[in-house]
Amino acid sequence: MGLNSLTYPLHHEDARPRTNRESTPYIDRTEETVSSGAGFEGIIGKSSVLRRLLQMARTVAGGDSTVLLLGETGTGKELIARAIHALSPRNTRPFVKLNCAAIPTGLLESELFGHERGSFTGAIAQKIGRLEVAHQGTLFLDEIGDIPLELQPKLLRALQEREFERLGSTRSQKVDVRIVAATHRDLEGMILEKQFRSDLYYRLNVFPIHVPALRERPEDISLLVQHFVQQATGRMRKTIDTVPSETMEALIHYRWPGNIRELENVIERAVILSTGPVLRLSHRDLRSRIAPSQNTDRHQTLEEVERNHILKTLKETRWVLSGPSGAAARLGLNRSTLYFRMKKLGITRSVDSCTSPQSEPGAIHNTSTQADRF
Repeated sequence: MGLNSLTYPLHHEDARPRTNRESTPYIDRTEETVSSGAGFEGIIGKSSVLRRLLQMARTVAGGDSTVLLLGETGTGKELIARAIHALSPRNTRPFVKLNCAAIPTGLLESELFGHERGSFTGAIAQKIGRLEVAHQGTLFLDEIGDIPLELQPKLLRALQEREFERLGSTRSQKVDVRIVAATHRDLEGMILEKQFRSDLYYRLNVFPIHVPALRERPEDISLLVQHFVQQATGRMRKTIDTVPSETMEALIHYRWPGNIRELENVIERAVILSTGPVLRLSHRDLRSRIAPSQNTDRHQTLEEVERNHILKTLKETRWVLSGPSGAAARLGLNRSTLYFRMKKLGITRSVDSCTSPQSEPGAIHNTSTQADRF
């Protein structure tokens, strides 16, 4: 970069870029970020979509209803679960996490419900399960879509009756626990494929919350970059106080398939490679991450093919989802499954308006009802 390039300083109190002649920062401290709100520690941003999400979390936190967090991997579903717990009357009791995808199938039942001594080979002592540990608190079941089919009836009973038995025991135990579950998978599609029980799904889906992908909240990226730079430089004892404007713009326009987790990793790598006070991304990183679409020789990914096909069908049906002539019927999906796929792939009505110079005559734009049209 030349000396006259615009830059984004990290530690001042204005939102504009500066030149080498003007010391004007890019963070506007006059508007509080969500991270400053009580109960929302670790959640960074001030976009309208994030604020709506957190308002839903605040609304449901006061009761005991089961919450189902839906969204792509890396979007921060665990932080939302922790916020719900922190804002609830149970906040002085345990918040217990169980990742259903990270524990082998043979051990998951024991981890969730516990076991008695001698209940299986290697059970040399009694074990208290996560459900019991979370008594009077909150149990966060991450990646609930990966729970084995044979274990789902026992979990359903625990949710319905608030009681369970440890593995190897015949004595039922009562438990008072609030369940927050999360998944990046299409549970309704799994039901159709006989991979997930419909009765468990309806028990979990009392209060669903969609956690937006990072590409749905681009206005939060600059705040997240600042946060991750400060974290990384603190760990590495380095000083970085400026992000070049071209780098920030490139980060904002990248689609981030790995969401916030991917952004954090990219920033950490950039901090490691930066030798001065300016954050540097290598030209290779910028080409491969920011502008992959410029490589016309590459093959489309499966996600891109699916996204383009759904968009084409939506345009043909003028964004009508339901009915015999709607997009869902043409694609062989039910409406809710199509809507889930659209959310996962970042398809909104504004995408079409961005790619077309004019709206189609008679096209219906987004409304709050969204009953038959998206």
